Amino acid sequence: MLDLRRIREQTDVVRRGLEARRAKCDLDRIIVLDRERRDLVFRTDEMRNRRNEASRQFGEMKKQGLDTSQLQAEVRSLGEQLKANDGRLREIEQSLEQLLLLVPNLPHESVPVGESEQANVEVRRWGAPPEFDFTLRPHWEIGERLGLLDFARGAKLSGSNFALFTGLGARLERALISLMLDVHTREHGFVEMAPPCVTRRDSMIGTGQLPKMEEDAYRVEADDLFLIPTAEVQLVNLYRDETLGADQLPLRVTAHTPCFRREAGSYGKEVRGLIRVHQFDKVEMVSFCKPESSYDEIEQLLHFAEAILQRLGLHYRVVALCTGELGFQATKCYDIEAWAPGLGRFLEVSSVSNCEDFQARRVNIRFRREKTAKPEFVHTLNGSGVALPRTVIALLETYQTSDGAVLIPEALQPYVGCERLEVGG
Repeated sequence: MLDLRRIREQTDVVRRGLEARRAKCDLDRIIVLDRERRDLVFRTDEMRNRRNEASRQFGEMKKQGLDTSQLQAEVRSLGEQLKANDGRLREIEQSLEQLLLLVPNLPHESVPVGESEQANVEVRRWGAPPEFDFTLRPHWEIGERLGLLDFARGAKLSGSNFALFTGLGARLERALISLMLDVHTREHGFVEMAPPCVTRRDSMIGTGQLPKMEEDAYRVEADDLFLIPTAEVQLVNLYRDETLGADQLPLRVTAHTPCFRREAGSYGKEVRGLIRVHQFDKVEMVSFCKPESSYDEIEQLLHFAEAILQRLGLHYRVVALCTGELGFQATKCYDIEAWAPGLGRFLEVSSVSNCEDFQARRVNIRFRREKTAKPEFVHTLNGSGVALPRTVIALLETYQTSDGAVLIPEALQPYVGCERLEVGG
């Protein structure tokens, strides 16, 4: 959530930032309500002070046996006005909160300005596209031929756009997850968590998924709970309403969870294979840090995510997203896209974002630089470290062989237990 004082005092800056994002927000209404709220608070405080003074005078006059009827009437009238003011103040604050929850984060000055992915800026590439002397197969052909994937049974179980990993395919996915968690916890300093996959509405609001993106969420209506779209929701909310010590920062946590997304509005887009599915597994990284460190920290999280793809020997590129492509809660974001030779294009396997204090304000996470210092909001960052199954797509298509097998990258072999995936293997 944006700081209301920032909106009030830097209105032009905020307006330009929202325009760069092509965000549709009623900023003028927010400013009007904020002014009305502050005026009402001022008048109410004066009225409350007058009532307190009148009550004091009433007590003194009563002791002296003086007529208090006029003062009684004033106290009664002030009480009624205060009650009305308090009710109106609640209405204004509720309206303000509803409007503020629809305002996205502002882009950092380093973010490229643009409306669509065409304005994204490629930062770098790692490795080179593999060369082949045979006709390449797409991952869905490879997976079904080797008995790794069963799309028909996935659809039978849950409907379209749900995948079923089978046999060595299930082991491959589990192996990737284990490798990622081991690297992040043993080498990158993350603490592993295993959170629930169902979350509360206020947790989704806290990280910025709601109310803007409610139509894309799977909801358990009877309990007003949601299946998590990303472990970011749970990991950020771990420290809701807490004050951390400066010596705890940066605090890095990671988790593997299934993620659930309805992908409303994407009907008919990339429906074949694993490219766009409603449930997928992902290893998520979240970091809480001091404000002055967050732009160094985003580069660090990006490095951690890249390290996974480098272990797997997958060609990839890093892209800086433009203002129009930023996630709702992000002030800056990098995408990592792995090369899928069978499809002949890059696929996003990770997004790494800095949210500054946007989420921390919503969920009230602060830190103290010293024990007696005033609490400050932390900055929160998140990144996929990395997401499946698109990493599986890149792996199957990159390491396919002319005889129809798939080679296992050396770093993954201890987890899978073999060097090749092949028919009957």
